[in-house]
Amino acid sequence: MANIRIAMKLYGSILYLLIALFYMSGCKNTSTVDKGISEENLPMEIVSNIDFEAIKARGYLIAIMDNSSTGLFIYKGKTMGYEYELLQLFAKLHGLELRINVISSLEEGFDMLNKGEGDILAYNLTVTKERKKRIAFTEYHNLVSQVLIQRKPKNWRKMKLHEIEKTLIRNPIDLIGKEVHVRHHSSYLERLNNLTNEIGGDIIIVEEFPSLETESIIQRVAEGQYDYTVAEEDVAMVNAMYYPNLDVKMQISLPQQLAWGVRKNADSLLTSLNNWILQMRKTTDYYVIYDKYFKSRKRSLERSNSKYNSLSGEDISPYDNLLKEAASQLEWDWRLLAAQVYRESKFNPKASSWAGAIGLMQIMPKTGEEYGVDDLGIPEDNIYAGTQHLLWLTSYWSDKIDDPQDRLKFILGSYNVGHGHVNDAIKLAKKYGKDWQLWDEVVAKMLILKSKPKYYNDPVVVYGYCRGLEPVQYVKHILSYYENYKALFPEKELENDIVTGNTAP
Repeated sequence: MANIRIAMKLYGSILYLLIALFYMSGCKNTSTVDKGISEENLPMEIVSNIDFEAIKARGYLIAIMDNSSTGLFIYKGKTMGYEYELLQLFAKLHGLELRINVISSLEEGFDMLNKGEGDILAYNLTVTKERKKRIAFTEYHNLVSQVLIQRKPKNWRKMKLHEIEKTLIRNPIDLIGKEVHVRHHSSYLERLNNLTNEIGGDIIIVEEFPSLETESIIQRVAEGQYDYTVAEEDVAMVNAMYYPNLDVKMQISLPQQLAWGVRKNADSLLTSLNNWILQMRKTTDYYVIYDKYFKSRKRSLERSNSKYNSLSGEDISPYDNLLKEAASQLEWDWRLLAAQVYRESKFNPKASSWAGAIGLMQIMPKTGEEYGVDDLGIPEDNIYAGTQHLLWLTSYWSDKIDDPQDRLKFILGSYNVGHGHVNDAIKLAKKYGKDWQLWDEVVAKMLILKSKPKYYNDPVVVYGYCRGLEPVQYVKHILSYYENYKALFPEKELENDIVTGNTAP
């Protein structure tokens, strides 16, 4: 019986301790309320050993990025962003294609980088000692301070400046006891913890779920759901253009380095990036790109107010419904067709080429007539004619090219340059003993060679000279746009398999 009493007392003590710990962890009078599982101090295993030579050998560079108003977004079909444009310049310098992996949390980015699922982590990263334990940082591409983001009074437009100032926090001490929401696993958390020690009082730091981005938190402050958050000054200023009721003037840190991250064992890539960044910072192009995204109020407002924006809208173009209907006939993902239309006309129904092609899908009048279309300036009719031609090309190549992915490239290439020139390239491939069913490795190269007399005068060639680089780049660009559209405009329902036409769960 005595043993039972001792056991009961011990059980009661443990239960009381667990309840106390649970209560303490849930109370908001602690300095940090964590809405996610922090991995900041966990060791990071480097699985991949891919360095710059291997990247150049495969022909493409993979950047890990987030969908944000400064880093990466799509506007009216065009992939844009400060960090995206800088990365494009670096990739182009080395003859590389830039591919993007879009992530929803920084932890995911660290993990993908070290697994080799990306080569550069470009995530508006502040350089910190803790992060240096996990990845290697490049030279900084920007220096910015962190700022407090807060709302102006409701009637601020009717108030005088000094009256507004009285309602805002301008001294860090006034943050004692205030609740500040910040992005999970961010440098803002570390800065606020340090600030808490500096001012000698607790700031209630709410660390948000990993999937909630900084700009989403800023939006919640603007809409009144939260009172305060923290961000880099350049990001804060861009968002203040979108939300004029926000104040972003109070700096809470010294200027900090923003840089890109690479694996610690990617020494060659790090050296190449560092050399390029140091040179780039001295050029006019760097400042033009920076000003485009951080200082042009008019452009920022135009983008933020547009429904054709991956940040705020769900549409790629004004013709999405027409493209979805047409894509269903082709058994394509509609975003693939949208990528092709952007490549053809940038969604301009009045576009015309030097060769006489007209409208959204750049249809030649003769081709329009073949499909019963007289006015190619009408978007519906233009898309109809283009779709019918794609259907014909699909039928033409269906029993000739075995691999579905290669077949798609033959279809797109033929749409651009004509199936006759593509057939010439196939004949050249056969003559030289190449596998003529391969687009990238064989037929694309033969198309490029058709711009040289030796090849376009070859007896097997029927259609003569061809600017073969154009269809090759055409196919590459469309598929690149398509990958970006998939990443930044994810489908909510079942996605079409662009190759087989089947749906995938």
